[in-house]
Amino acid sequence: MTSVFSADGKNLACTVIEAGPCVVTQIKTVENDGYEAIQLGFEEKKEKNTSKPELGHFKKSGTTPKRHLVEFNGFEEEFKLGDVIKVDKLFAADEFVDVAGTSKGKGFQGVVKRHGFSGVGETSHGQHNRVRAPGSIGAASYPAKVFKGMKMGGRMGGDTVTVQNLQVLKVIPEHNLLLIKGSLPGANGSIVIVNK
Repeated sequence: MTSVFSADGKNLACTVIEAGPCVVTQIKTVENDGYEAIQLGFEEKKEKNTSKPELGHFKKSGTTPKRHLVEFNGFEEEFKLGDVIKVDKLFAADEFVDVAGTSKGKGFQGVVKRHGFSGVGETSHGQHNRVRAPGSIGAASYPAKVFKGMKMGGRMGGDTVTVQNLQVLKVIPEHNLLLIKGSLPGANGSIVIVNK
């Protein structure tokens, strides 16, 4: 993350995204595929690291191999195979976007961090070293089991998360950069999908 100053002098925290150039690698139509969409490729990839089916896919569109392929629909403008889409063609300053990404993996976590339990609180009434313990989980002779979905310790993070209505502060077309207000899901350098 970084920060920029607005016109009225406020310091705004923002995240910088490299959003292109993206290449149209496939066009899906209702006649052939049953729905309309375009497939965009991002980030160059060596031919030796590309499988033969993928190489054929990219040669058909007349582009070099790409590392990431994502489908989008709802484009108002018509695109052709091999078209290069730059950031200033799709985004403008002061509009709002949704950003989806994979959240940081945090491994196995207890109930206090994972579900926001407050723990036992004070270590009174014979409590000893149980401040972050989950406490009773409620089962007795009936139902004699733990219900599915009970909030317990477990694996946390590594989920697909979408943050909605983030403001685009600035578009830098010469470097294909977007400055988006606030934080985004995922670690530095991870891949995110930006939707209007």
